[in-house]
Order: sequence, then C-alpha cells, then structure tokens
Amino acid sequence: MKYHRIPNETVRRLPIYLRGLVVLSQQGVNNVSSSKLADFVNINAGQIRKDFSFVGDFGTRGVGYDIDWLTKQIKKILRLDAEHRAAVIGVGNLGTAVMAYPGFRTYGFEIAAAFDSDPAKVGKKVKNVTVEDVSKLNSLAKRGVDMAIIAVPAEAAQNVADALVQAGIKGILNFSPKRITVPKNVKVITIDIATDLARLPYYIPSS
Repeated sequence: MKYHRIPNETVRRLPIYLRGLVVLSQQGVNNVSSSKLADFVNINAGQIRKDFSFVGDFGTRGVGYDIDWLTKQIKKILRLDAEHRAAVIGVGNLGTAVMAYPGFRTYGFEIAAAFDSDPAKVGKKVKNVTVEDVSKLNSLAKRGVDMAIIAVPAEAAQNVADALVQAGIKGILNFSPKRITVPKNVKVITIDIATDLARLPYYIPSS
C-alpha cells in the first residue's frame, strides 16, 4: 500500500479515529463496529468504512474492528509508530498554552525544545523545557527534532519559517495568521483560530 495515495481528507480524519480508538481501549473495549465508532467520533459510519478502505480491510463482519490492531495500523500509516520531537517557536500566551496541552501524548509527540526572541523569556522553564534564544534554531536537526510549531506574531512568521527550513525541519504547524512559503519538501499546516471563530456567528440564530 502506497500511503501517499490516501486522500488528504482521509488523512485529516485518521487522527480523529485514532483518538477515539485510544479512549475506547482505555475503557476496556476490544472491538468496535463502524456504527459505534461513528457515534463516538461524530463521523458518518459510511465515511469511516470508506476511509478505512483506502488503507486496508480491517473489519470482520459481525465482530467489527480489532481496536489494538487497528490502532497500530493507523499509527503506522500516519508514521506515528515512531517518536516525534517538536519545537515551539514563540513562548507567549499561545506558545505556552500549546506546550501545556496534554493531548500530544496520545499521538506520541514530545515538545522537546522551545525558542523565543525575548531575552526576558530565554532561560526560563516552561513544562520542564528551557526556553532558548531563536539564534539556536540551527541545532534542531542534531537534536532529533523534525517538526516545529510556530506561535509568533504574523510579521515574524516567515523569517522563523525560513530559519526552520535551514535547520532541516520538514513539518511545520503554523498558528500565525499569515501564509508562509516553504520548499515543496516541507509540509505546512496552518491553523488560524480567529478565522475559524469568524465563521461561527453565521451558524448562531439571531435573536
């Protein structure tokens, strides 16, 4: 199976399935049907079966999916079967909150480094990680860090992204409200909280 042929939307949903499977396993559940998983993760059962068809037929009629085996397969497909170390750049309110988020452990991520340009923050510890000066970004590859989270103001985002690319980072989660450009071999996922919030009033009935 060539995983790069899996549609992007399916790849986007696989971590949602994985999170649901982990919770079910913690509850002592060994097998789950597509309909039960659908109720648990709020995704249509037909969509779940279609998504799983891209990565193999994991289910058994009348029994459902073996949670432990399915979890391992999804982790393998997402390349989460190996540890990934990430760095946070920008240790303001958002960056600090990201570092404190416990959900990364579900997917095997470790926040291994943090950087900021503010001398007042450099040297301080956030969740047992010592904040370093951004001038040391070029050390990331040697430290086994392959992903980075950008949580800096918009005007600094591109410069930070350029430095990360030079440091050998291949995956960037961008919280900055700015589109950044990187080489084709670097993957960027941008999360603009304000833009998503701006869509919400449309769905709220007016009084």
